[in-house]
Amino acid sequence: MAVNKSGQYKQMNNIKRTVTLTSMIRKVQRGAKILTIAYKMGDEPIMATNDDASECKRGAVQLGYWSDEYISYFVKSVERRAPEINRGYYARVKGIENFIQKFINKAGSSAQIINLGAGFDTLYWKLKDEGVQISNYVEIDFPSVTARKCYMIKRSKHLLESIHDQDGEVKLSSTDLHAGNYHCIGADLRNIAQLEEKLRQAEVDFTRPSLFITECVLVYIENECVNRLMSWISSKFKSGFFINYEMCNINDTFGDVMLGNLKARGCSLPGISQCKNLDTQKARFLSNGWLGASAWDMVQVYYAISPSERQRIEHIEFLDEQELLIQLFQHYCICIGWLSTEFSEFTCTAI
Repeated sequence: MAVNKSGQYKQMNNIKRTVTLTSMIRKVQRGAKILTIAYKMGDEPIMATNDDASECKRGAVQLGYWSDEYISYFVKSVERRAPEINRGYYARVKGIENFIQKFINKAGSSAQIINLGAGFDTLYWKLKDEGVQISNYVEIDFPSVTARKCYMIKRSKHLLESIHDQDGEVKLSSTDLHAGNYHCIGADLRNIAQLEEKLRQAEVDFTRPSLFITECVLVYIENECVNRLMSWISSKFKSGFFINYEMCNINDTFGDVMLGNLKARGCSLPGISQCKNLDTQKARFLSNGWLGASAWDMVQVYYAISPSERQRIEHIEFLDEQELLIQLFQHYCICIGWLSTEFSEFTCTAI
């Protein structure tokens, strides 16, 4: 069958775009933090993916996308990532920080922050440098991850001084650390009894306004376990607000490539059905006792950032494929849930 030059060019262009799309998704997913159950995959793959995410963040910080003087304590060397990945992480970090700031402004110094699947996150130290007063900060991850983080904190005088109250003490085990209002604890999010006991050890007050944060965590946990976790939080905490960053809108070609690459790497996605679209993301909350929920894809989150700030970061690196970045943004989202009306008016609009 004859094909004209225009048709040949279009076909070759489509092939090129498919190859480029697949390559970019693989790069992005190498930079994604993939949390799964330790005894199913073993500790090393989990540690490696946590390292990938931390390296992506440090790489973006080194280029000037945002400031974080603490990430270098947890990541010593980085491989430069593609501009799409750096902008993706920038939107992710800034979008989440926007909601954190709104929560703290509303809840005040009585606020608690509970970071589920925290990895090597540095938010506690950044908040402390900014003079933000909160009552308690708790990080939870698999013991194989918290053990490494505790070790790194113990080795750093700067990190220890930041978490240590002058009149307090530091309680440190191989996987857990308690110092002042900072707690890093190893626990399995599927085990509610263990989680509750660990939170009590961290002196969590279930009556205080509490912020929960998850970043690419829930998709790697079975739906029934996530439902149990969400239901437990809604019944246990009097005032709660939840920020979840995760995949969405997966039922298209881009999503198929994303999922195919993850499966090729042996990554199970037991919670993927909740990532179908923004409505299924919100359903996680609405079907488990939460008062309300809202969700935005990362296109909306990115363009809610001030034009001057977007212009600044867009001059850091030249972006060859703007359309690919938009497709990436369309397949990730921030979903929030609330247990009391005081947090119901929050939107992705930057403060």
